[in-house]
Amino acid sequence: MRGDLLPAGAPRPRIAVFAGPTATILNTPDLVTSNKARARHGLPLRPGRSDVLRPQRLAAPATLYVEAFSAHPLEEDAAGLYAPPDGWLDEDGAFHTVRPSEGAKPVYVVELDPADGLYPLPYMGRQADGSAWEETSVAPYAAPAEARQTFYPDARRLYEEIERFGLADHGTPVELGSVADFAFFRAAPSGGYTAGAESERLGRDFFVYYPYHLQSEPGLAHLALATNQVQAVLDTGEFTGVQWLEGSPTVDETLYWFGLLIDTGVPLVGHAAQRRHQSLSADGDRNVVDGVKFITSGVALDERGESRVGACVIVDELVYSARDVTKVDARPGGYEVTGGHGGVVADLGGYGPPQLTYLPARRHTQRSEVRLTVLPETVVGVTGSLDAGVTPAEVRIKDADGLVPSAMPHVSITKYSRYAATGTGTDSPPVAEEEVEILARIDANLAGFPLSGFVCEGMSPFGMADPTKNAALSVAVFAGLPVVRTGRGTTGGMAYRTDPVFVSGNNLTATKARMLLMAALLRFGALPPAADPFAPTPDERAATEKAVAQYQALFDTH
Repeated sequence: MRGDLLPAGAPRPRIAVFAGPTATILNTPDLVTSNKARARHGLPLRPGRSDVLRPQRLAAPATLYVEAFSAHPLEEDAAGLYAPPDGWLDEDGAFHTVRPSEGAKPVYVVELDPADGLYPLPYMGRQADGSAWEETSVAPYAAPAEARQTFYPDARRLYEEIERFGLADHGTPVELGSVADFAFFRAAPSGGYTAGAESERLGRDFFVYYPYHLQSEPGLAHLALATNQVQAVLDTGEFTGVQWLEGSPTVDETLYWFGLLIDTGVPLVGHAAQRRHQSLSADGDRNVVDGVKFITSGVALDERGESRVGACVIVDELVYSARDVTKVDARPGGYEVTGGHGGVVADLGGYGPPQLTYLPARRHTQRSEVRLTVLPETVVGVTGSLDAGVTPAEVRIKDADGLVPSAMPHVSITKYSRYAATGTGTDSPPVAEEEVEILARIDANLAGFPLSGFVCEGMSPFGMADPTKNAALSVAVFAGLPVVRTGRGTTGGMAYRTDPVFVSGNNLTATKARMLLMAALLRFGALPPAADPFAPTPDERAATEKAVAQYQALFDTH
């Protein structure tokens, strides 16, 4: 997708497009055998008057006769405004350049060529046994080897189809390649190449949610590798911005992480879709176009040419700060601002240019204090067990390639709800050992994850939990595992600091607090462990409070 210089003579914008995991925006409906193919091969026909047309490529040139005035039901009313047709077809289907009779059909002659690109055509594919495809797999719940893929491996085909079949508001082509150049990358993508010597494997190299029985999810190591890849691409200095495509439930988490870790001055925008590409009212295509519009407009840049809004999610013609948005429903318009303050960075402007509506006050990208370039190469973690004792251990978190995947922090979310198994009061003080899940996770972290912590999604918005859970989480804190308190759900207010050994999550949701705590662990390492996490001394408590204050400063500003 290339073109000439912009009218002002400035170099054309160049955008890096990353295909991320489980991305509905890169997903397409199942390829189902058309009735054209079924009739040709004597198979039972599907109900319905029309075949669905799917984008495909011609193998050879073809000449078609298109009925004049068939593009709109009122087109013929304006026939006097039109040039004569290219010819007429008589009752036998023969073409004439001079009208042969009153009943002859006026037509346009269209020469189609494979070089034109994709055309919507009936899908003629069948299964190996000659039967029709009725879904993406040979049968329900088929193994991966017997299932086709519905996700695109990268965004190249998506952008081609948007340009080829999308219509701008006034009937002109959608502007993508005419306004920018694109480079396509795959970072824990949704589709994979499974044939050949270097074939990729589902659940290791690519991650799908459909067919649903084959759902797979990327892990912390994949997040580290994706972070390194995005930073390496931007370090080339070749790109005006980044578009990241991911599944709608999680795109905001990844973009917030990138906004914390990626050291760049260019806009980072994420897109998702609630409906699959090519489906009725697919929303993802418009989100992509809006992202290109936002990046190329330069509205996000300050006087130095650097982004002043940080990482954003662009959906439904709105630009949200990635820190402050979450998905609440699986429908277009199903995103909401969390935290109760700000969140909508810009409006895409409809027919006009994008307009900024709010500037985030939080630190991000090139101003972030946890960006990749300022993280230390090593930090101190913790290892051991609650029974045998906890000791510090050095952890290498960064090397020449960026983040070390195996060193990624493990942060768990625990949720408060009233009516715990045992109540608490003056006659029944809290006993940390009753929270067996939390204590088991502490020991598992100490055994396998020297950098780890907890987020407690507590009362809204204050973040406190019940006394028993608080007691167990205090054990985690004095074992070296920081704990962040946040409000419950899509919190609309602040989790204030009520205990200096816990980190207040401010107005972050639990999932966003998890991302920031992971980044904070990479910057500061673990908390200083107490000799007995169940009974810290006053000096140990003071040391912990001092270390927690560093974390708190990050949560107050990021």
